[in-house]
Amino acid sequence: MHRCIGRQEAAIDIKHREETKEEQKLTTETINDYISILREELVPATGCTEPIALAYAAARLRDILGAAPEGIRAEISGNIIKNVKSVVVPNTGGRKGIPAAIAAGVVAGDASKVLQCIARVPAEKQGEIAAYAQNASMEIVCAHTSRLLDIRLTGRAGEHAALVHIANSHSNIVREEKDGEVLFQRPLTDSAEDSLTDKSALNVADILEFADTIDLEEVAPLLGQQVDCNTAIAREGLKNSWGANIGSVLLTDYSDDIKTEAKAWAAAGSDARMSGCELPVVILSGSGNQGITASVPVVRYAMHLGADREKLYRALLVSDLVTIHQKSGIGRLSAYCGAVSAGVGAGAGIAYLLDGSYEAIAHTIVNAVAIISGTICDGAKPSCAAKIAASVDAGILGYHMYKNHQEFKSGDGIVTKGVDNTIANVGILASQGMRETDQTILSIMTERCV
Repeated sequence: MHRCIGRQEAAIDIKHREETKEEQKLTTETINDYISILREELVPATGCTEPIALAYAAARLRDILGAAPEGIRAEISGNIIKNVKSVVVPNTGGRKGIPAAIAAGVVAGDASKVLQCIARVPAEKQGEIAAYAQNASMEIVCAHTSRLLDIRLTGRAGEHAALVHIANSHSNIVREEKDGEVLFQRPLTDSAEDSLTDKSALNVADILEFADTIDLEEVAPLLGQQVDCNTAIAREGLKNSWGANIGSVLLTDYSDDIKTEAKAWAAAGSDARMSGCELPVVILSGSGNQGITASVPVVRYAMHLGADREKLYRALLVSDLVTIHQKSGIGRLSAYCGAVSAGVGAGAGIAYLLDGSYEAIAHTIVNAVAIISGTICDGAKPSCAAKIAASVDAGILGYHMYKNHQEFKSGDGIVTKGVDNTIANVGILASQGMRETDQTILSIMTERCV
């Protein structure tokens, strides 16, 4: 009889891990790479990063021209269009969409603040933003590009013309021009990791070693800001009415325990952010929702357990780096919901708080990935909060499966032997397998990219 699969095996080889543990001291180069990755990824942003990237590009365009552009042509990749379409742009009086993001950058953007370029906009400027969005000539087209993150703005003011081109990551300007003269240029690739630290050194065993041993003085400012900013917006999301109020629904109608609390606080932060809350978020892998999801549940668990700040910070390192590890194979934008990766990361961080062993963390990751991989990204909007709640739930369930001696085995769907190999499979699924899904989502959401 023909058989297409072999005998199932445990996905995590703990014996091999223990035999090689003595060989896994981190090199200085690896430590420096991990610190560099965290410094690149844990940065503050006000508002959803896709419209803010547009606002940043528009502010740079205005600065180059020396005046507000009279007309702008915006050539934008489909995934940017998808993620700007339905989200409120902060400090615009509740306006959504590409024209609002561009107008905010032109009228009130401070390009020197990068992803916080419209963090401080005087209330009287909101009328100017609305007027510019309505009256300025804007041509918006879907760029035919292999890059999922691509923004190319060209504008004119009087006799002058200018261009700003961002690619692969939200603040990665690759070209600026004025009147045909190149002012700035860097090599352009199709890699989502363009201009960023190589992430090939990331693996779960080394992530755990790094979290256990790093001098926290090296990373404490990054993690402290992540805790302060992301818990503040979560608290705001629960205090007032934002979006679909998923966090409040969970706290009202679900069991009163730490598992519900962790999901609710993360969801509340997303609801506030998607609905235009002006509080900053420390992002992760280019996403505020992922930054919130990877951090807030871990913070709530640490508080519940009475963990000290050192233990919290080391758990956050696990969560953040496990999230980044997954996303490095997926890319910054995809049809694969990034909250899933961050929910898995949060599960790993919670497993670190509750157990701390490689076995617990590796099993948590594999179990959680098997539960929820394949959730689609259909743009930034209030339903992101619900997806975050489901993703955090999967991360927590992944740990409790391990605690109860349950696991998904190699051969169960995309699960294969070795936690890092399973993570690699997720990258293949998202970056290759869901390309057509991405196009279908875009065609449903907008006619611009059909």
